Amino acid sequence: MTLRAKLLLAQAPLGAALVGLGIVSIVTVTSLGETSSRILADNYRSVLAMQRMKESLERMDSAAMFLVAGERAKGLAVAEKHEQLFEAELRVQEGNLTEEGEPELTGRLRQAWTGYRTSFDRFVEQPSAPAYFRDLEPRFVAVKAAADAVLALNQDAMAEKSGEARRAAQKRRTLMTWSAIAALVLGLIASFSLTSRLLRPLDSLGRAVRRIAEGDLSVRATVIGTDEIAQLAREFNEMAGHLEAYRKSSLGELLQAQQSAQAAIDSIPDPVLVFGVDRGLLLYNEAANSLFELDLGHAAPLGADHPELRAVIERVSDHVLAGKGPYQPSGFEEAVKVASPDSERHLLSRATPLTSEEGAVTGVTVIVQDVTRLRRFDELRNNLVATVAHELRTPLTSLRMAIHLAVEGATGELTARQLEILGAAREDCERLQSIVDDLLDLARFQSGRVELDRRPTEPAALVDEAVEAHRSEASTRQVQLVSQVAPSLDPVLVDRVRVRLVFANLVANALRHTPAGGSITLAADPAGDRVRFTVTDTGHGIPPEHLPHVFDRFYRVPGTAGEGAGLGLSIAREIVEVHGGTIQAEADPGGGARFWFVLPISAVAPTEAAGA
Repeated sequence: MTLRAKLLLAQAPLGAALVGLGIVSIVTVTSLGETSSRILADNYRSVLAMQRMKESLERMDSAAMFLVAGERAKGLAVAEKHEQLFEAELRVQEGNLTEEGEPELTGRLRQAWTGYRTSFDRFVEQPSAPAYFRDLEPRFVAVKAAADAVLALNQDAMAEKSGEARRAAQKRRTLMTWSAIAALVLGLIASFSLTSRLLRPLDSLGRAVRRIAEGDLSVRATVIGTDEIAQLAREFNEMAGHLEAYRKSSLGELLQAQQSAQAAIDSIPDPVLVFGVDRGLLLYNEAANSLFELDLGHAAPLGADHPELRAVIERVSDHVLAGKGPYQPSGFEEAVKVASPDSERHLLSRATPLTSEEGAVTGVTVIVQDVTRLRRFDELRNNLVATVAHELRTPLTSLRMAIHLAVEGATGELTARQLEILGAAREDCERLQSIVDDLLDLARFQSGRVELDRRPTEPAALVDEAVEAHRSEASTRQVQLVSQVAPSLDPVLVDRVRVRLVFANLVANALRHTPAGGSITLAADPAGDRVRFTVTDTGHGIPPEHLPHVFDRFYRVPGTAGEGAGLGLSIAREIVEVHGGTIQAEADPGGGARFWFVLPISAVAPTEAAGA
């Protein structure tokens, strides 16, 4: 017998028990459903009809009062409408006579209703209070009493049938409970017995696997039979034989491969460290040993030197071992300064995961790159840009002033063509001035020469200021500005002028890329001990391959129109980071782009800070 047949046989008793239980359940549920349907069909519709007729009768009585009060048109309209409603529900009741005595009560209701209608028609001709109390009001009471009688009959019938259904449900629940217990016990006993016999060969095979896992490749599994488990045991024994032979033949090759790998990492001039999933140090090169004076026999092999660098290595290793992929530093600002006998060095750490054939992370390789020269080149570049921008300010100011004087007629009257050309030149000068100012701001932030006037500020105030500052431009572009601020947000500790510039850059960027009829949403929400600000637009969005570069200096997404030199987002990032926050860009799945940044909250309320 095959393994599949044995498994099916082991599950057959439990399956049969489930089938029997299912049949009992279906019969029980069907019976209960029929009882409920019978109550609804026999009585509930009559109860509903009586309630609606009583409501219509009350409305007709109110119509009579309208007639007495002189509101004839309103009274006739109400009376006509509810007379039709009453008649329709009465016909429904006459077609749903299901209880003993119900036909007689319904006939009495029809007779009382006919008399009421006759009296009401006479009353309409000469409405008055004496006529109402003499003729109409007694017939109103008679109709209402007849309807109450039919209603009481059906309600009593519903209560009786509901009690019968409840008692029947109790009996069926008891039957279901005992049936389920019996089916479960019998099925489990039979399945357990058959499964135990089926798993005995697997237990023998498992013992052999554990012996091999412990390193004993000479063990073999003994399983008798012709089913799939016996075949698996034979294949397992053959695999164990191959493994034993492989161990004897490939040990030298493994040693040679290890020596080659060690020689390869020793040839790398930067320190290289290889950690396992347990954070233990597996491999390292001579550069790493010279930097840390490694001690593999110690619980902390990196030693106590360079604590800041050691903390960075542990952080990037944890990033990779947590399954977050390779760690790439965002810039030279992450470099750690390390003292050396000759001079200071700046070391930048990056990490790459080691994976198995199945894709699982088995370790992490950390390369500590010496970026001292690259960092100096970057500083020289930044200084050069700042110097050039600063030197451009004076001649640019003179040029702007000269163009302004010419346009204002200080040098004589100009033709329309000359004014047009000078106007274009003035716009270009203003744009160039804006670029120079942005370059100088960026240089100040990167050099750390910016002093922030940090004060506790309500997040709602920052969002409202940004909305008001761009409301006119948004209206001109036919774009809707929306503010969404979560209630009870803690104040943030920020330089209000600088954060206002962040919002200005983000909102201006969103306005340039949002077509008419779109919307831009400015939001503020809690994010732990910080507040998250979001600017979301419904524009054309940002392609995923460009998202990592949108905050780079002078970067513009190819194919997009707009003004500026690509510095606004770089300045926004510098401002947020100097506040101790982070900023990111995302592509909105529904279209458009989302920029968000987080800022730390303040421990002092705005009013308290003002008082201090």
